[in-house]
Amino acid sequence: MLSVIPIADALSLVLEKFGGKTGRIEQVGLEKALGRFLGEDVIAQEDVPAFDRSTVDGFAVRSADLRGCSDSIPAILQKTGESLMGHSYDIPLTPGTCVYVPTGGAVPPKADAMVMLEYTEDLGGDQFAFYKPVAPGANLILRGEDLRQGEAILKSGKKIGVADIGTLAALGKSEVPVFSQPVMGIISTGDELVAPGESLKPGQIRDVNSDMLRAAVEQQNGIPISKGIVEDNFDALKDACKGLIPKVDILLVSGGTSVGEKDNMPRIVAELGEILVHGLAVKPGKPTIIGQIEDKAVFGLPGNPVAAFFIFDYLVKPLLLGLQGGKVETEQTEARLTRAVSSNHGREEFVLVRLVGNEAEPVPSKSGLISTVSRANAYFIISRDQEGLPKGALVRVTRL
Repeated sequence: MLSVIPIADALSLVLEKFGGKTGRIEQVGLEKALGRFLGEDVIAQEDVPAFDRSTVDGFAVRSADLRGCSDSIPAILQKTGESLMGHSYDIPLTPGTCVYVPTGGAVPPKADAMVMLEYTEDLGGDQFAFYKPVAPGANLILRGEDLRQGEAILKSGKKIGVADIGTLAALGKSEVPVFSQPVMGIISTGDELVAPGESLKPGQIRDVNSDMLRAAVEQQNGIPISKGIVEDNFDALKDACKGLIPKVDILLVSGGTSVGEKDNMPRIVAELGEILVHGLAVKPGKPTIIGQIEDKAVFGLPGNPVAAFFIFDYLVKPLLLGLQGGKVETEQTEARLTRAVSSNHGREEFVLVRLVGNEAEPVPSKSGLISTVSRANAYFIISRDQEGLPKGALVRVTRL
């Protein structure tokens, strides 16, 4: 008989027991940093840009020189030089003069605006007519406007995105401090299981969880070590667990978690370490085990692929991200059910839906049918004290 607890309590226990062990920090090249989690704050060591630069092709001017000019009374300025790309221009701009600056070029000191080339007229003899006033700061990016020296640009624990790669490159970072990737051991157990590439005999099913959990671990930056399929044999499964524990940060075993004659995981976890939880008040996922062996987190996931999917998503993923200094970011929205959903199990229930606009269409699902998750794009949870929901009920759904 399982002694079940609410899944929210199980998550709190997992994070309290194992979540404080953030991983080691390592340096990786910028080309390998995408998707990793920053191990330290990134501080700008210089201003970016390091000089006032033009955003247009045209003339650097003193805006005061163009004050009051018009089509009938243009301002006439003398061109005194050109700013070359990749070089500074250190000669201050004097009243009544202008300097040609290409897009991205350095603007001379004392210039406070840029005027596009097409808004001027060449009068010959390096004299140019300007017919409209310009505001100070027009068409300029000022020194340090993008990044200011000493500023904490990116915070520790941030997942590095494409734009962040650009920011790091702008700061001159060729290497980045990131949290090491947690190593996850994966075992599937069951005499009925065969690998995906093998032909099925009567009574056999293909092993879904090994590849699904491997992909789930990789999606969250973990490094999976898959043991593959281990038979429903106490000694064989115990040896497999003992062999993986020294190599991993977290151990995932799917199957053998209930209370049947062939369910060996409760005994194995109890002999090698400690069972913290055996049983969740949730559907699917009731026979889940949470334990520890040699201070490593051990999750006994149900063999049911849909249950394994949800328990990983709800319990394992937050820990996996937490070990990297990150956290789960979910996208939730409200939607109305297109049909009634029954639920009278005395447990919270994950209900798969197909979200279209603001309508949520429940996806019929049975315990072992992982394809139903592929057909869905979101889910919601029915609380354990609800006996279903009527058509049109407003639910808060989480996107998959």
